[in-house]
Amino acid sequence: MGAPEAPGTVRDHAALRPPHPFIYLVLILPFGISSGFVTVTLAYQLAHAGVDTVQVATVVAADLFPQTWKFLWAPITDTTLSRKAWYVIGAALTAATTLGCGLVPPVATSLALLTALVLLMSVATTFVAMSVEALIAHHTPDDVKGRACGWFQAGNLGGAGLGGGAGLWMAEHLAMSWLSAAVLSVVCLLCMLALLRIREPMKVRSHATEKRAADETSSALAQHWSSLIAVLKDLWDLARSRRGLLAMLVVFLPIATGAASNLWSAVADGWSASADTVALVNGTLGGVACTFGCMLAGPLCDRLDRKTAYLLYGAAQALCAVAMALAPHTQSMFVAFTLLYAVLNGMGYAGFSAVALETIGLGSAATQYNVYASLSNMPILYMGLVEGWAYQHHGASAMLYAEAVAAVFAIVVFASASLMTSKRAPALAT
Repeated sequence: MGAPEAPGTVRDHAALRPPHPFIYLVLILPFGISSGFVTVTLAYQLAHAGVDTVQVATVVAADLFPQTWKFLWAPITDTTLSRKAWYVIGAALTAATTLGCGLVPPVATSLALLTALVLLMSVATTFVAMSVEALIAHHTPDDVKGRACGWFQAGNLGGAGLGGGAGLWMAEHLAMSWLSAAVLSVVCLLCMLALLRIREPMKVRSHATEKRAADETSSALAQHWSSLIAVLKDLWDLARSRRGLLAMLVVFLPIATGAASNLWSAVADGWSASADTVALVNGTLGGVACTFGCMLAGPLCDRLDRKTAYLLYGAAQALCAVAMALAPHTQSMFVAFTLLYAVLNGMGYAGFSAVALETIGLGSAATQYNVYASLSNMPILYMGLVEGWAYQHHGASAMLYAEAVAAVFAIVVFASASLMTSKRAPALAT
């Protein structure tokens, strides 16, 4: 198989009529469901079983870890099986591991097994996301791609609300808590039916690729390695430019990470929030708030410099964290501030996408996007661990202050780097 086609290029748009973008909302649901199940349902169950916050944060980090390295195996989806096939594999494995997490008792003695299952689940979801992203890029004309991405992001955030809010509610109210994971697993499997509405376009083969395919000594591993080398070259060229360097820096720094949202379930007792409240505001309503934030931030990103917009969203989220720390630690304040935080988190999602899409080129575009996605997950991972430690040793307010201080420091670092590179701009590629 050849290198990925440029986004928006489809062999024959007339023959392959684009599906309604609602299909992409359905297809990405397993990705969001698994994330919500881990960060809300599983985290809450572990915290209420007496597992300390640092250990809960470690389980959450296991969900994020593969997302930081997925660019390494992203070319596999372009060089081996069809995108539909990879989606089926990813969704089926996501369903199986979700059910497995539900069947394992959420107690301290099960942490090793639960962490392993969460890690495997996260790897599976990378293939779900990459296959859907590829279908959008290859199957959607440029003039409706923004609309398709909007539905895609809504499915991601809505799925997190479903996996977290509905998942926790079912775990707390059904006769057997594992039924929650079983229901979510069935939903993941049912999402495969949406593939019936898509006629997957043929992957374009270059002359060089055809020659390699005809060579009996050429292996799938060799093809993957060749593709990866080409991707790394594109990335090196991008990183050498001021535009690419600043974009990589801004998404790697702990700005607009939304890391605290992964720990709300574990730290809810600090605000005397009940399980039903957590399920509502960190699940269903939180998903709606995030989606609203995405819609609000999109037009702003088109009116401002996109990196500047992303920094503003990060600063606003830091202020929200400080205000939450200073406000009374009551259930009503928990509801108000977690929903505001969710809106700002959605704005951060939109800001990240705007920065990444503005920066990547047409060559290896899908994998380049996953590089930025991987980089953006790294600060979520390490800030989750830092904030879990801060809560464990110094309380809820310290956790929020830690996030705010890190964001302010990161904004200063980025502003300094931007100023320094602007003076050196003639020496850098643009």
